[in-house]
Order: sequence, then structure tokens, then C-alpha cells
Amino acid sequence: MPKLRLDRPGPLVYLITDRLSLPDTLNQIPATTANLSDFIQRALTAGVDLLQIRERDLSVRDTLSIAEAAVQFAKGTGAHILVNDRADVARCAGAGVHLTTRSLTANVVRRSFGPDIIIGASTHNLEEAMAAESSGADFVVFGPVFETTSKQDYGPPVGVGELRMVARRLRIPVLALGGITLANFPDALDAGAAGIAAISLFASASDLETVVRSIKGIGGLSSN
Repeated sequence: MPKLRLDRPGPLVYLITDRLSLPDTLNQIPATTANLSDFIQRALTAGVDLLQIRERDLSVRDTLSIAEAAVQFAKGTGAHILVNDRADVARCAGAGVHLTTRSLTANVVRRSFGPDIIIGASTHNLEEAMAAESSGADFVVFGPVFETTSKQDYGPPVGVGELRMVARRLRIPVLALGGITLANFPDALDAGAAGIAAISLFASASDLETVVRSIKGIGGLSSN
């Protein structure tokens, strides 16, 4: 499994999947994975750096199948695939794992699955972020930074000031999450975030490549 490389142009772009948010899936009852594979391929072609398989309603077997296919799609792109929460599934697929605050800790995952597995961790305050770093996470996702309906369970947005403090205190990359748009992502980067993570920003995009290029500062959409 290749290690996470941070020496790449522009900020890190972390796409988190939610097939229920994809326009072509909204009216499917029950929702299927038919459009997810195509979306993953388009995202990797567009140039995302990290892609998390976060389909929590799927069976372990289906999650593994999707993750294995994503790892194959990612070959040659330089992108890394991560699986939400399930380190065992991630290891079987040759992917990394993204840990929640209810998951196993990073040091336990490394002890069980080896030192090379890529580990991201969701955090919502400085204490959680520092704990993830000390436990051995490769990077943390911090938020919600901005107002977002999908993260209301975690309380009000932490704001750019809190993001700035966490980014200054940690040695590993801090990615901003929560309410990220093309209008406000520069504020997160200016606060010290090494990149951004999002679901709806990408799921609703008609042109993924243009969105990714805009975030990386290599042309594309204006943030105004």
C-alpha cells in the first residue's frame, strides 16, 4: 500500500461519498450502487487526492466490493482510497481507513493491520485532534467549520478561528470539513487547513474536474 504523499500541487482535496446525495440516485427506492462506481471513477479522473467510501447502510460485502473497485480505479492517479470506520474491510481492499470518534484508535489499527495503512480521523475539537495525532493518524478532518445541515448532530459550526488554532497546534495535515463551498473554501485554507473535505460540494457538481481544479488553484470556477 503506497504511503500518503503530501508533496503535491495545491491543497489536498478529500471527497467523501454518499450515493444518496447523487442526483441520479435521489429518486431510487431502494437506493442502489449503480451510479456510485461511475461517480468514483469521475472523481478520480478529476484529480481528487483522497476518496472515502462512506456508505454506512451497505453490507460489508458490498462495501468491500466497492472499495476494491475504487482501489483499482485509483491506480496511476496518485489518489488514495479510504473506507469509513471498517479497518478490516479497508485492509482487505488494499485501502486506507477513516476513523470516526467511535472507531478504534489509530494505534490499535496500526498494531492490528500494520504500519503502512493510511489513517485519517474525524475530529471536532482540539482535544480530539491532538489525541488522533498522538495515536498515529496520518491526517485529521476537522469540523464542521461552516454551517451545514449534514453535521447538525455535532452542534454549531466551530468556525474559522478554531480551525486556525488546531492547524497551528498539529504537525499532521488538518483538512476542513462542513459546509465547504467554492465561496468559502479559501477562508479555510487561509486559516491553515492543508485541504478541504466535502460530500455535497462534489456530489452536486456538474463538472467535478472544474471544481477540483478551482480548489487546487489551477484554474476553473471563480470562488466569487
